[in-house]
Amino acid sequence: MASAGGADPSPPPRPLVFAFYLTGHGFGHATRAVEVVRHLVAAGHEVHVATAVPEFVFTAEVRSPRLRIRRVLLDCGAVQADALTVDPLATLEKYRETAVVPRESILRAESEWLSSIKADLVVSDVVPVVCRAAADMGVRSVCIANFSWDFIYAEYIMEAGYHDRSIVWQIAEDYAHCDILLRLPGYGPMPAFRNVIDVPLVVRGLRKSRSEVRKELGLEENAKVLVFNFGGQPAGWKLKQEWLPDGWICLVCGASNSQDVPPNFIKLAKDAYTPDVLAASDCMLGKIGYGAASEVLAYKLPLVFVRRDYFNEEPFLRNLLEHYQNSIEMIRSDFLTGHWKPYLLRALTLRPCYNGPINGGEVVAQILQDTAIGKECISDKFSGARRLQDAIVSGYQRQRAPGRDVRIPDWYSLSETETGAGPTSKNVAINETAASCFEDFEILHGDLQGLTDTMDFLKSLSELNRNILESSEKQYQERTAASVLFDWEKEIYIARAPGRLDVMGGIADYSGSLVLQMPLREACHVALQRNHPTKQNLWKHTRARQLENAGLAPVIQIVSFGSELSNRAPTFDMGLSDFMDGEKPISYEKAREFFCQNPSQKWAAYVAGTILVLMTELGVQFTDSISILVSSAVPEGKGVSSSASVEVATMSAIASAYGLNINPRDLALLCQKVENHVVGAPCGVMDQMASACGEANKLLAMVCQPAEVKELVSIPTHMRFWGLDSGIRHSVGGGDYGSVRVGTYMGRKMIKCAASDLVSESLASEAPVESGCHKENATGLLKSEAALEYLCNIPPHRYEAAYAKDIPEAISGDAFLEKYGDHNDTVTVIDPKRSYSVKAPTRHPIYENFRVETFKTLLAAGSTDEQLSALGELMYQCHNSYSACGLGSDGTDRLVNLVQEMQHRTISKGGSPSLFGAKITGGGSGGTICVIGKNCSRSSEEIVEIQQRYKAATGYLPILFDGLSPGAAKFGYLKIRWRHS
Repeated sequence: MASAGGADPSPPPRPLVFAFYLTGHGFGHATRAVEVVRHLVAAGHEVHVATAVPEFVFTAEVRSPRLRIRRVLLDCGAVQADALTVDPLATLEKYRETAVVPRESILRAESEWLSSIKADLVVSDVVPVVCRAAADMGVRSVCIANFSWDFIYAEYIMEAGYHDRSIVWQIAEDYAHCDILLRLPGYGPMPAFRNVIDVPLVVRGLRKSRSEVRKELGLEENAKVLVFNFGGQPAGWKLKQEWLPDGWICLVCGASNSQDVPPNFIKLAKDAYTPDVLAASDCMLGKIGYGAASEVLAYKLPLVFVRRDYFNEEPFLRNLLEHYQNSIEMIRSDFLTGHWKPYLLRALTLRPCYNGPINGGEVVAQILQDTAIGKECISDKFSGARRLQDAIVSGYQRQRAPGRDVRIPDWYSLSETETGAGPTSKNVAINETAASCFEDFEILHGDLQGLTDTMDFLKSLSELNRNILESSEKQYQERTAASVLFDWEKEIYIARAPGRLDVMGGIADYSGSLVLQMPLREACHVALQRNHPTKQNLWKHTRARQLENAGLAPVIQIVSFGSELSNRAPTFDMGLSDFMDGEKPISYEKAREFFCQNPSQKWAAYVAGTILVLMTELGVQFTDSISILVSSAVPEGKGVSSSASVEVATMSAIASAYGLNINPRDLALLCQKVENHVVGAPCGVMDQMASACGEANKLLAMVCQPAEVKELVSIPTHMRFWGLDSGIRHSVGGGDYGSVRVGTYMGRKMIKCAASDLVSESLASEAPVESGCHKENATGLLKSEAALEYLCNIPPHRYEAAYAKDIPEAISGDAFLEKYGDHNDTVTVIDPKRSYSVKAPTRHPIYENFRVETFKTLLAAGSTDEQLSALGELMYQCHNSYSACGLGSDGTDRLVNLVQEMQHRTISKGGSPSLFGAKITGGGSGGTICVIGKNCSRSSEEIVEIQQRYKAATGYLPILFDGLSPGAAKFGYLKIRWRHS
């Protein structure tokens, strides 16, 4: 495939004549055609436009005698019942009447017309038959498109029956006569075309500033403005005032003269210039087509979209929009019933980041001119491979149920030259999601908040009830077990908790540091139902065990999706009586032993352990049986809090089902107890707090003393954070993490003892000890340090002045125990026979707290390279400090070094870098690094290059974490019930 990036300014020897055929489907085709025509006419050429689109669309934009409009209908596009619904059968019938029956007369008429205007080139967007007409006349032809009608109509044939398949074959054959396809971003498969040139977005430019547009419309500068735009289709929906958030204004495009709108809606004039309106607004509500997608990308406007049925162009454009964080989906039922507010508010948290070229009109016009005069514009060495890829994706489309999305393979979804896209976390790949699946449920409480992963989870529940099961053996086992887990006639509670990316703070959390955490797009969903033991659906082996024990007692049944990815059983069950020791809950130690009996079921401690903690800490009594389904998209062992997300989602689901009023902070602390005492992993509370309390597009600033949210810090729009997985498994239950924690607590004990000794010396002498201040002040300071609870309460200068020289590099466990007795940590135990590093683990949290405080302050500074460089330097320092503690790894070091190489390479060439810093995250010893950079396309390209270079060196392609989502508290919970038709 050739790729076009700019135009050759050399003029042709004479004015040229272009025959520009334009489909009658949609204004998106017309708006991009106008932009190309404008450049051709400005270059002195004559353009004859043949179309059924109203003439004013062109003449309003291009006023020149060199533009001629010819009214003709040569195709019909898609026949739409309304703005969201295509009628497949009517479309095929209309196309047969328009283009198939009169085909021979069309070919004769177009040949005569092309001859009469002496056309130098035929341009088609994207009318099939004219490619054949041009070939018959010996005139070259060029198509401009992001899709072709053979791909769109293929789905309609599946709906109508294969007797209409000749329509698709004829369209494909016509396209095969085209000399060049100018392929636009967001393209779908078009295997009929022999030669392809990729071109930039074709977008209309702005005429007025944001302020000018708002002033003309009577809108205040700070008003929140929504554009309501569903293209050229008349909608006729009755809009209501309460559908908008308070203080919002909605600008309605395409409203009829008779349509009444509420006072917070404004009807725009028919000739309103849409690009100016979009650029002056805060978000858009509409459908996805090329016109809308290209303009919201170009002007970085968040799009809230409603899906259309039977239009295969949409998934590819949606993939493009999602890649640049430019869109969220609104469920059609929410759209039609006016449940808009959560989607619109969420749209404001998006950070659209498309920075690619938008001069496609100029580029296309130059290629058309060069092709018309005989220049060779293509070098399509990979035509065969490209056409095979297109054919495969077209084949995928024919293998799914009618009306559902085309599943876009990862290797096809976005070309690297177009977006710089690289591999992302498996769980954010585009999936087949049919609105019908999640509309199978009645939502009794909560809302989906536009979260596509929640929609996918509801889809999976719908498939369980419909017995649509996976084919692989292990997936079949877990889904079969899950399909009988719930009573579908009763209410099910759903909670969601994201993973987190540790931006700053990391292991200093248990030492009381300030930390900055970012909730990821990847999340865990938990569905839970409570039933009386006599009405609980039981697996056969569970029922048999109950009968042996003479009666039905409350049980816990758990299914975990994704068990095939790790060596664990997909199901777990136990009697609630197993958690009781007489009248009291069993101890955490006994629970830990219980879950360790079967290594393949140890994972259940993260889920069932939440029940024991609620029993022990809050005295909750569970008398019902409990069914739990866990589906987590947070990868395990990557250092992004997969365990915390499971704990928080499970406890949130239990709290909602049992009416427990637990605030987010307390819920996080309870979940930490699950991990510390039931699982036996000595983590701090940072992960659980981030998963419970985080918000999209913000960093959670939290002081871990023990868990106080300081504030939610907005991420400046000019910067961005990514996570890159090293492929080296991380575990907070591992030996390195635990030994470093022991060393940290040893250091704290040493400082406390040293301070206590200095207090005694100070009281016994008249002069202050180790201090230049007044004796009372010095003694008071020493007393506070002797009672030190958190290491991070000592500032770096004080640590260096009073204690650093006396902290040993390392000490054996028995030597420490003999001198100091204990390290006073409730979740770790000192091994007398082991040597522990002390100096580096003690120093790290003291300096890390200072680095995090500085980092947070710098986030509010001006958007300069100096700011980003300072933030990046703090991250590099943190990374080096991890390594000094023994928590580094070859993989994470390699990734951080690659970021540094990218940064220094750009600087050495005199340029401004895009990436500025990186660090290992969480508990270290592998896992994921966090990268900071500019929010621009070049940063994304460099991230992809790092992925590829890491793969070349190690054989492992890092997973990319890119995107944010709300924490469990912000999500709340869903209460759903199967909807009877």
